[in-house]
Amino acid sequence: MIQVTIYKTGRHEYVGFDLSGHAGYDDPGKDIVCAAVSSIVINTVNSIERFTDDRTSCISDEGDGRIEFRFSQTPSHDASLLLDSMILGLEQIEDSSEYESYIDIIFKEV
Repeated sequence: MIQVTIYKTGRHEYVGFDLSGHAGYDDPGKDIVCAAVSSIVINTVNSIERFTDDRTSCISDEGDGRIEFRFSQTPSHDASLLLDSMILGLEQIEDSSEYESYIDIIFKEV
């Protein structure tokens, strides 16, 4: 199962996220759930890096299916919008009756 923890402040500002695990929907290379989640998350990280001036840190390990992403400061409006889009995409996968058992998203206040 893919586990996503999204970190937000008491003012509902996202400050980062952790992603770990593999969906296990199908064999590696054929797993459409892993592919969808990876595409959404990697595109978000790349978009924040390319289209915003936000300072971030990102640690990843493809073998473990792990990404740890953090903002160094309060995210800009554009970065927040990109994260909102990522969360929407991930929640749509989680809300699907076919894929809900392969991804778990939690929100944690920091």
